[in-house]
Amino acid sequence: MESTKQISIILDNTLVKEGLCAILNNYFAPIHIKQYAHLNEILAAENESTDYYITSSEAFTVDIDFFLPRRHKTLLLMQHAATPLPQNSAHAIQSIACNSTVEEIIEQLQTLFNRDTHTTQTEPNKGLSSREIEVLQLVVKGFINKEIADKLSISLNTVLSHRKNITGKLGIKTVSGLTYYAIMNGILTSDDIES
Repeated sequence: MESTKQISIILDNTLVKEGLCAILNNYFAPIHIKQYAHLNEILAAENESTDYYITSSEAFTVDIDFFLPRRHKTLLLMQHAATPLPQNSAHAIQSIACNSTVEEIIEQLQTLFNRDTHTTQTEPNKGLSSREIEVLQLVVKGFINKEIADKLSISLNTVLSHRKNITGKLGIKTVSGLTYYAIMNGILTSDDIES
């Protein structure tokens, strides 16, 4: 017998919430859905049990400290389809555009529900060495190559080599993409970047 999934939808858009509820009820029974406009409503409810979260990218960003440890059981609704980052099944945040077809939404929800929650911390950072992780942290913090070389006491060519390896291993070429990857994989927090 399949257990009842506990799903919390955290959105301020009533129409989108109701649409998601209809899809979930039609295709994923047995489920129990709770609807919230803001995260504080969940935090105020004592003994609240949630297996999965569905929220907007904006809410995720505002409450990143809450959602980041729960990223393996969170689905983000995006206003528009974005170029996806490489999907590391254990670490990546699943997302779907609000203008997706019903079939695409069902597929993303099924992927979320089938995800093995016990593997979230077992995969390494795509084979990045400890030095590459140090370089990635400094790149994301806004240091230029020369500053990174000075800070780590390595040559400029070594920094460039590390950056090339990072880009090759992750398949991410932009600093914003690397920043997203670093935050989503716990390499840095948003507080580390702001300081």
